[in-house]
Amino acid sequence: MTDKFDAGLQVRREVLGDEYVDNSLNNNRDEFAWPMQELVTEYCWGDIWNREGLSRQQRSLINLAMLTALNRPHEIKVHVRGAINNGLTKEEIREVFMQTAIYCGVPAAIDSFRIAKAVFAEMDAENGVDDDKPLA
Repeated sequence: MTDKFDAGLQVRREVLGDEYVDNSLNNNRDEFAWPMQELVTEYCWGDIWNREGLSRQQRSLINLAMLTALNRPHEIKVHVRGAINNGLTKEEIREVFMQTAIYCGVPAAIDSFRIAKAVFAEMDAENGVDDDKPLA
């Protein structure tokens, strides 16, 4: 492992959580998939997420908008949780999806709303919350 991998792994864990990262790494530790894990960890998380100029909150907002535009439901789910971990509120996430409805299409934004609501419910259940209050 390189220093860049280690730095990326730390950010990846802080944003996405240990459980998700461990599952991702362990499920892709074969000859075929491991190079992609190295690439994502070193360059996405090690280089880009560690750059100055944008906060983690801003990066999360951008990711949610781009992933909605690209119609990537699995990644939206992962990054909604990451956005909450980075300190964004449900309201801020909602506003990103409202913005994407106009520029990316209502169907794409509706899918992102559905995914986000499911993630919020999962996180509320994990935290013993049974209402619709912000997670912060």
